[in-house]
Amino acid sequence: MALTLYSHPLSSCCWKVLIALYEQGTPFEARMVNLGDPDARQAFEALWPTAKIPLLEDDGTVYPETSIIIEHLHTRYSGTGPLLPEDDDLRLHARLWDRLFDLYVMTPMQRFIAELLRPEAERHLRTQEEARADLTSAYALIEQRLGSGPWIAGADFTIADCAAAPALFYAAIVQPLPAGHAALSGYFERLMARPSVRRVIGEAQPWFQYFPLSGSIPARFLADDA
Repeated sequence: MALTLYSHPLSSCCWKVLIALYEQGTPFEARMVNLGDPDARQAFEALWPTAKIPLLEDDGTVYPETSIIIEHLHTRYSGTGPLLPEDDDLRLHARLWDRLFDLYVMTPMQRFIAELLRPEAERHLRTQEEARADLTSAYALIEQRLGSGPWIAGADFTIADCAAAPALFYAAIVQPLPAGHAALSGYFERLMARPSVRRVIGEAQPWFQYFPLSGSIPARFLADDA
């Protein structure tokens, strides 16, 4: 098979690319990367020195970074629908939201989780508080800027929604969505109901036990039909 995705089922970044692949219906080989194993890490570093996942290999060429991977999939594999809008303005809008979700939702969420992975005595309470404050600020921005369409860039599910789903899934566990943000909450529910998103959640279920906040994952995401 030409396409190989190196990933891990708990990684929010990997979910972003998996959602794109499932949206397209593009066949690929999945290879789970265990970065905790020295030999596996060394082999993976031979492909990409930073050893960051996900990594896409296509006919011997490797593509790092989630947005670049999805742009490549959009360009080379048309699938069932475009991952970026054809209209120039909408495409720029989708790219903007892709960056906003990566930088202002996924990044502070990951910063908070990284602290939980440290020994308790080494955790920085201020870092955790700042991460939660950043998420609250990001929620307000999204609530204010959401359009009237079902998806973040309009009528079609795009790269921006691929970024939004994993970012918001994990972020809402770290810092629940505010009750007054009706537009954001509605968008979140549409994302969670999307078949591609439900699929990645289902694939991650056996691994949720290793997530530091596993006890805070809503029960509906732990059911077999999630």
